Amino acid sequence: MGARLRILSANLWNGGADPDAFAQLVRTLDVDIAAVQELSPDQAEALAGVLEYGRLEPALDHHGMGIALRRPGKVDTLDLAYRPARTVTLEPEHWPELSRPAEIINAHIAAPHSFPQWQIALARRRQVQGLLEHLERGAPGRRALVGDLNATPLWPAYRSLCTRLEDAALIVAQREGRQPQRTWGPRPGSPRLLRIDHALVDGFSVEDFRVHAIAGSDHSAIAIDLNVD
Repeated sequence: MGARLRILSANLWNGGADPDAFAQLVRTLDVDIAAVQELSPDQAEALAGVLEYGRLEPALDHHGMGIALRRPGKVDTLDLAYRPARTVTLEPEHWPELSRPAEIINAHIAAPHSFPQWQIALARRRQVQGLLEHLERGAPGRRALVGDLNATPLWPAYRSLCTRLEDAALIVAQREGRQPQRTWGPRPGSPRLLRIDHALVDGFSVEDFRVHAIAGSDHSAIAIDLNVD
């Protein structure tokens, strides 16, 4: 096993997730990068106490986003329809385990059940198209797209993105002879019904993918270990 990069992605339910419990999860898992969606101010404060670098942009309108880092990285905004994504470039200068730069993208695609549905359907298509165009513009290299994509593997958004990227959960599940775990339920603590939180990768070897409960959220967190040798 070579050098490892551990990424955690979590939808924090617009402030519903317990800030201290989530910060403790990040600490316990020894996370290098935490990509969060629906981030509130108190959750941002707790997360910043564990990972001091990156950029956290909390809000209380379901649009709060953040990327928290163990070490410095260049965080940018990727303009998309409805809700921008965030990107971070990791350079070997600060991440010596990397032989070349790597990009992590944190995205939150619009929920399909929002209203008016025709506008949301259009926004979803435009968000996915914007992500695909970003991937097309970039030079070949190591990339990971993580976040609440609000799309199961049966949905067009997922299938479109998987024309360019591989599903880390599926890679690990097939290796272990099981089905990927679901990540969303209708309320905190309820059974998870859908797999809509994803880590899609290119240029990385996937070592592990696990799902973790988040106290107070309707989503589970996903933790991905990527080999960066």
